[in-house]
Amino acid sequence: MRSYRKELWFKAPKRRSFINITPDVNECLSASGVKEGLCLVNAMHITASVFVNDDEGGLHQDFETWLEKLAPENPHSQYAHNGFEDNADAHLKRQIMGREVVCAITNGKLDFGPWEQIFYGEFDGMRDKRVLVKIIGD
Repeated sequence: MRSYRKELWFKAPKRRSFINITPDVNECLSASGVKEGLCLVNAMHITASVFVNDDEGGLHQDFETWLEKLAPENPHSQYAHNGFEDNADAHLKRQIMGREVVCAITNGKLDFGPWEQIFYGEFDGMRDKRVLVKIIGD
């Protein structure tokens, strides 16, 4: 069995962003040489997320609107966590959107449904953050 590990680094240009990282994960899969196995992709920061969904701008705006209703950024004073930092909402948004995804690898490709893509969700951006890609298989 083979094992491959790589960290992908991102710096979102604003506080909240959704970045399609499927091409980056596909590059990792190609480099790994794995044809049958599993691919784990997880955010290495507690204010970021990795999830699978459709790459459609309207849907991403709907995520943003929905997340802001559930865990609004402002006022910062509404959160006990906020004091030294102002990112309590980002922690909550990460809990909702999830930490990681695991994808099957079949015939050397991510085994996705027709519209599925992997996204990095950033909820406290404008600084360097990383995503772990771990691939195991034959």
